[in-house]
Amino acid sequence: MGNQVEKLTHLSYKEVPTADPTGQDKDDGPRIGVSYIFSADDEELEEAGNEAVRRGPAAGEEQQRPRHHDPRNEVECSVYYRDECVYLKSSEPDGALCTYSAENLLNRCKPGDLLEFVAQDQYPHWAVYVGDFQVVHLHRLEVKNSFLTEASQGRQGRIVSEHFRYKPLSPGVVVQNAMEQVGAKEQELSWRNSECFAAWCRYGKREFKIGGELRIGKQPYRLKIQLSEKNSHTLEFQSLEDLIMEKRRNDRIGRAAVVQELASHLHAESEARTDHNAN
Repeated sequence: MGNQVEKLTHLSYKEVPTADPTGQDKDDGPRIGVSYIFSADDEELEEAGNEAVRRGPAAGEEQQRPRHHDPRNEVECSVYYRDECVYLKSSEPDGALCTYSAENLLNRCKPGDLLEFVAQDQYPHWAVYVGDFQVVHLHRLEVKNSFLTEASQGRQGRIVSEHFRYKPLSPGVVVQNAMEQVGAKEQELSWRNSECFAAWCRYGKREFKIGGELRIGKQPYRLKIQLSEKNSHTLEFQSLEDLIMEKRRNDRIGRAAVVQELASHLHAESEARTDHNAN
């Protein structure tokens, strides 16, 4: 079957890869490579939808509050560049994915830390803590300097400085990178979403920028989604930017929906193979 590349101009799709469902990595295992081409910022799409809901005739205060984050629905995953693990999100050790209120988070973070604010059915929002109770973050197509409590928008948060495995810059340089971008907006931006911006501030790698890598040849990045203790599934990507967009989509819809998507696709693929063999 070989590797297949599907170029998408939107953030959701039905097709998912057909790697070995046991989670065993095999070089000849069929997968689908995915590329996002000229896709809009994920949080901007979500903001537009939320704004439409708020303007509805029955919109009330309750609809505007973020739904509480459910840690049982977290999508645990790892990211590989060729054979090197460059990102890991895991519940091990216990408490690794715990979240805190914005007020409690302030007592835990240091300048240069990366923060992630999460809520059910929402894309995670990343920010760089710069000290004095403030963060710098990409929000609504503008890099802003906000108080942490304001940036959280009522969501729970956590420190995610260790999720990416790249060598970080010094805290002072991370803060400087973030502060130098405050006020940049729209066409001036070089990042697709808040996660790419925050990660670029901490690691300084061009791979986090829009068009930072050429999308040609074999897909060197792999997103390994952990479905259970022994089962996983793999997607391949031509750029880290594309992979992050898919990882964020999974974070928004949650583990149960991801598992359902995989099950539906694998079932459809099995039926297609059966029909082909029958003919």
